[in-house]
Amino acid sequence: MGTPDFASVCMDSLVNNGYNVVLAVCQPDKPVGRKHILTPPPVKVLAGEMGIECYQPDTLKTEEAFGKISSVKPDLIVTAAYGKILPQNILDIPAYGCLNCHGSLLPARRGSAPVQRAILEGDTVTGVTIMKMDAGMDTGDILDRVEVPIDPDIHTDGLMAELADKGSKLLVAMLDDYLAGKITPTPQDSSKATVCPPIRPEEGHFEWTESALSIHNRIRALSSWPGASTISGGKKLKIYDSSVVPDEGYVEGPAGTVVAAHKSDLIVRCGEGCLKINTLQAEGGKRLNASDCAHNYKVGQSLN
Repeated sequence: MGTPDFASVCMDSLVNNGYNVVLAVCQPDKPVGRKHILTPPPVKVLAGEMGIECYQPDTLKTEEAFGKISSVKPDLIVTAAYGKILPQNILDIPAYGCLNCHGSLLPARRGSAPVQRAILEGDTVTGVTIMKMDAGMDTGDILDRVEVPIDPDIHTDGLMAELADKGSKLLVAMLDDYLAGKITPTPQDSSKATVCPPIRPEEGHFEWTESALSIHNRIRALSSWPGASTISGGKKLKIYDSSVVPDEGYVEGPAGTVVAAHKSDLIVRCGEGCLKINTLQAEGGKRLNASDCAHNYKVGQSLN
């Protein structure tokens, strides 16, 4: 049970390691892009390629959903970024329970956006936890976990891919021992829990008065969606990639001042430090690399 690429990597690993996946459950197809083209999620695509039946209920809280999932008589349910909480009657179906591959080191970052918020808040390490599910939000007992360092310039998509790789390998490495009863579940210390609610569109906004590191973290956390942006000259300016650079040898000026604009260098002073813009998009324009447009800016120009 899962929806995005993270989940499809886990399913692929299960199948390729000899586990009999009898049903894939994912969220319904959703409109994507400006033209709102109805698009199947990655788990559905992979299920089709592997000849696995796919079920896409709007909710699991119906007799139909319970009937469908129980009809395949699963020994075990594995979830990964499914996006919905499983009701107790679903949790009770498989003899070996339900396991979840969660993209954080639980009990830290429970919830639906652990990877984005780990980057947004400047974490230096995260990981994947495999837990036995209960009716709470990522509150079940821990079975195993793996730590993954966070590169200071990695974006959410890149970190998701790393976590999917490490998490899927951990899953197949521990699964036989779990099924054989050789793993002792460890209860979570809820006093150390942190919660990660979904990302809201308005969280993409930033001001140049923030530190360069804070803006950089916002850019790489939210580059896939909703994008990090500020208002420049009354219009939205989106930044999709950046680097933090030392604040040395540049002209003085308030936050938002362009301090370098030459070849591939487009550097802006922030409330603390300077930010090198690598990829940007002005409102109504195309996404551009700084090397293609840095010459359009002038040192001393304000981007406020």
